[in-house]
Amino acid sequence: MMAIVLRLDRIMADRKISLNQLSKEVGVANVNLSKIKTGKVSAIRFSTLNEICKVLNCQPGDILEYVSDDFSE
Repeated sequence: MMAIVLRLDRIMADRKISLNQLSKEVGVANVNLSKIKTGKVSAIRFSTLNEICKVLNCQPGDILEYVSDDFSE
């Protein structure tokens, strides 16, 4: 079980930005951002993470969270 949890949905809600708007501003296909948002990816490019953080004015740690395997789903 992967111990890194993606919290993009939470940051997007905090910033009141839609998936479509984020997709346009980041320059990543809507379907790919949706997979990141729902945690259905096994990897994320640093360049993508960089753009997401730039647009959302956040740190990578706001999006990526480590959860001990003992507590992960």
